[in-house]
Amino acid sequence: MKVAFIGLGNVGYPLARNLLKAGHELTVHDLDRERAAGLLAEGAVWAGSIAEAAADAQAAVTSLPNPRAVAAVVPGDTGLLASLPRGALWIEMSTTDDAEMKAHAQAAVDLGLAVVEAPITGGANRAWTGEISILVGGEEADVARAMPLLQIMGGEIEHMGPIGAASVVKVITNMLAFVHLLASGEALMLAKRAGVDLAKAYHGIRISSGNSFAHETEGQLVLNGSYNCAFTMDLALKDMNLTLDLARDTATPLPLAELTGALFEEARKRYGDKAWSTEAVRLLEDRLGVELRAAGFPEVLPGMEPALEKRQN
Repeated sequence: MKVAFIGLGNVGYPLARNLLKAGHELTVHDLDRERAAGLLAEGAVWAGSIAEAAADAQAAVTSLPNPRAVAAVVPGDTGLLASLPRGALWIEMSTTDDAEMKAHAQAAVDLGLAVVEAPITGGANRAWTGEISILVGGEEADVARAMPLLQIMGGEIEHMGPIGAASVVKVITNMLAFVHLLASGEALMLAKRAGVDLAKAYHGIRISSGNSFAHETEGQLVLNGSYNCAFTMDLALKDMNLTLDLARDTATPLPLAELTGALFEEARKRYGDKAWSTEAVRLLEDRLGVELRAAGFPEVLPGMEPALEKRQN
């Protein structure tokens, strides 16, 4: 299948790579052509514009950092939707606002396109291995049509309902991950100051009722000191703000989410937009002058080795 892939960031690149390795004809575009270098070496074709990428595509995939980027790529006379052939499929894998997703989807339908939202969740390392989880929203027929491509890019795939439902659940999962990350950091700090070996504390929590995905994965990156989760602080704040916007829109009080958002904002101001989101735990480390370090933990999560090679090359 001829696939246009727009957005080659820390998650978009491995998703596109999975499609290319599966034998699809891939045309790629990003604001930074250098991001595409590895894919071009493996047979992908570069497009100098959105319109060029979409011109003869049977399907287009977007993996963009925020709603503003989606708004810059998708609508308009030279945007993705207007450039795709009628009858083509658009798979939106960005994390975006559910109301905006619904508006873009309606515009796509009005232009004779099929559309599926498919935000990913579960850690960038699993995007490289093709095991990342995908939350899907859309009509049954469109989801069925997108499924062969989604199954190449991801592992567990759950259909959440109509367009917008997957966007809602995605920001909720990110909210939970951020809350769990800070809770894991506090738990490890408490163990450290109580004199418990941190490696043993980590594994004890991992096999307990207090375990979480954030502890099991990002907890290792804290203990290693790399913090390298391939997800930056500005993206984390974008996702948390989408959650808090949704909470306000639905009049739902979320005190834990609000506190977590404030702590991440403090971390962003201290460590910068491009600090890894995992570095939010550093706030407690710096406050107490105690580093949470233990031997035997990886610099990056399993599956991320190709990302290191890409960065080094």
